[in-house]
Amino acid sequence: MARDEWWRGAVTYQIYPRSFQDDDGDGMGDLRGITRRLGHVADLGVDAIWLSPVFTSPMADMGYDVSDHRDIDPSFGTLADFDALVDEAHRLGLKVIIDQVLSHSSDRHPFFTQSRASRDNPKADWYVWHDPKVDGTPPNNWQAIFGGPAWTWDVRRKQYYFHQFLPQQPDLNFHNPEVRAWVLETLRFWLERGVDGFRLDAVNHFFHDAELRDNPPDWREKTEPDYKTFEMQFPKYSKNRPENLPFMEEMRRVLDGYEGRVFIGEIGEAHHPAERLAEYTAAGRLHMAYNSELMGTRFSAAHVRRQIDRLFTETPESWPCWAFSNHDVPRHVSRWATYGTDQDALARMCGTLLLSLEGSVCLYQGEELGLGQADLAYEELVDPEGLNFWPDNKGRDGCRTPMVWEDGPHGGFSAAEVTWLPVKPPHLTRTVASQQGQAASVLETYRAMVALRKAAPELRTGRTTFLDTDEPVLMFRRGEGHLCVFNLGPAATEVALPGALAADLAVNGAEVADGMARLPGNGALVGRLA
Repeated sequence: MARDEWWRGAVTYQIYPRSFQDDDGDGMGDLRGITRRLGHVADLGVDAIWLSPVFTSPMADMGYDVSDHRDIDPSFGTLADFDALVDEAHRLGLKVIIDQVLSHSSDRHPFFTQSRASRDNPKADWYVWHDPKVDGTPPNNWQAIFGGPAWTWDVRRKQYYFHQFLPQQPDLNFHNPEVRAWVLETLRFWLERGVDGFRLDAVNHFFHDAELRDNPPDWREKTEPDYKTFEMQFPKYSKNRPENLPFMEEMRRVLDGYEGRVFIGEIGEAHHPAERLAEYTAAGRLHMAYNSELMGTRFSAAHVRRQIDRLFTETPESWPCWAFSNHDVPRHVSRWATYGTDQDALARMCGTLLLSLEGSVCLYQGEELGLGQADLAYEELVDPEGLNFWPDNKGRDGCRTPMVWEDGPHGGFSAAEVTWLPVKPPHLTRTVASQQGQAASVLETYRAMVALRKAAPELRTGRTTFLDTDEPVLMFRRGEGHLCVFNLGPAATEVALPGALAADLAVNGAEVADGMARLPGNGALVGRLA
């Protein structure tokens, strides 16, 4: 593998900065806390960290509403703290990938403050403004992801501005070449500080239809309205515009001016996801796209196989990046709880499966401890999605609660009396300290599987060949020499092996006997075929 393609088959650990480690005692995580805890990440054996946004922000959407794309929010620290984190990560052999939220800004960004002041100032056309219809209603029918129309009236300009997310997150106007130039310079700013790549948030949302044509109704069959009006449309004109693609190439050329950098995109797409993936990861665009097909509620051998087969069949040139959990979805051991004999057994099997997949892998902080979704009361929520859609959708706070490191208040996350989100008692039973060195723990299973993946090139980049099995067994080869076998259900079962298997990792009591894989509930085997 070429040195500058380190990301192929790599394992990246996602850090949610507000919840990783609080070192200044304010109840919220910070950069110095992350730096102090990087040893834990390095000990997992992963290749890189991905930091969710730490930029200056009013935090209406927990940092995804940026008011200065080239500085650090004081709640997290300073640029000097960021530089120290990058230096320590590199010393430990970890690459650093940062979130870039470029499709929109905060409504408190100086650019937007100037833009809304008049229709003829230098930033007037940096955002998407339009006159109302003659009856005072918005320019078209576009809907916001967090609910309601994607247009908000501004009394200063006497126009509507467009926002695909919260009203506090106005969309930048990428049809303006000055905006595009500013984006490229922002990438250079962080590349010069030593970051190894970017995870581009909402990468298919950059451009909008310049004619502001109405979106058609959602073409998928629906029997009743969705709780999100956004899901009731096919967003043909508000995102996925063809202008996005040549701009991806401009951005990629900036990255290619630096050695060994990686470009990862988040393509949140319910309509034609394989087609979008193929477009965005074509040569000269994204290196890979963050794949969300295994972050839903469905979990079966057939579903996992179908998603992997589909990706490699429909987008054979794409390089996948798999994840089971992140900061936007319920933790997978809770989503898939009915498939587990118990939470820890399910967590061990899921970690082994994820780390056996062809492509690159993202782990989300706490999944290596088997953390489930925290159950929060409405009064404890801060996420706008949960606040807007409770109780049908409780939002994303349940997967964002603090890491648990050791015994003591808040699991060692913070010395503050109150933390920004609470640490719930079930999490305190699964701390890093309590699992460290315990051979059957979720943590040590993750460490063993990451080490196995790093030691065996076929487990990183070898092609996948599925073997026919009955539910709930999933079995596939990686390359020619490795075999991976999983029981995705809670009941014991067994399956005939295609040859003699020397197991490098046996999970939850799985074993090889008489040419068979004997798999207790959630049992798994990864090994070499003779």
